[in-house]
Amino acid sequence: MSIAERPPSADTRAVPGHWEGDLLMGKLGSQIGTLVERQSRFVLLVRLPAATSTRVVTALTRCVQRLPAALRQSLTWDRGKEMAQHARFTLATEMQVYFCDPYSPWQRGSNENTNGLLRQYFPKGFDFRNVTQRQLDVVAQKLDTRPRETLGWKTPADVLNAIVASTG
Repeated sequence: MSIAERPPSADTRAVPGHWEGDLLMGKLGSQIGTLVERQSRFVLLVRLPAATSTRVVTALTRCVQRLPAALRQSLTWDRGKEMAQHARFTLATEMQVYFCDPYSPWQRGSNENTNGLLRQYFPKGFDFRNVTQRQLDVVAQKLDTRPRETLGWKTPADVLNAIVASTG
């Protein structure tokens, strides 16, 4: 589905649970998956042994299924072939996948910004093949506990915790 069909609440960030995703590429074809919740800017990082659609969808599905149902509204992705099995992801997670227009990474602005922040930890050319999920979780926690001006100097973790508390 095109990003033009995404619910208006995702565009305005009025409702939590709308995510943006991408692959952060490294050396020798290595990569990690990045997910950013649009309202809170909360980051999840996913270790990926390969960028095949089967591996990416399986890893993202496992990650997203741990979230409360209220935080599983939608996922916006670019047009990479790694999400060719998006229907399988949607079936397993009940999250509709929307795709950006060609050559429009700005349509996933939160994710693009996060990928820039991640380059402080993983510079271009970094080899992700030996990075563990635990190491990715540590970096995600650093980003999620970093105050953001756009959040009124709250942290993404604080904002997400307030969202989860309000949904019961």
